[in-house]
Amino acid sequence: MTNSTITIDGTAYQLDALSEGARGAIASIRLVDRKMADLQNELAILRTARQAYARAIKADLKNEG
Repeated sequence: MTNSTITIDGTAYQLDALSEGARGAIASIRLVDRKMADLQNELAILRTARQAYARAIKADLKNEG
């Protein structure tokens, strides 16, 4: 790994000094964080689409009435 550091609970650790298991867990946390961000973005898109569909229904109902 590189000479990077990671801060956990206010303490900085050299990534190279961590165990393979700890480095693997850090990689997994980073993957999960990226996936969560992707899902939050997808949820925002879906909420926007839902609002557009609701507006379309309301407009259609107004035109029928």
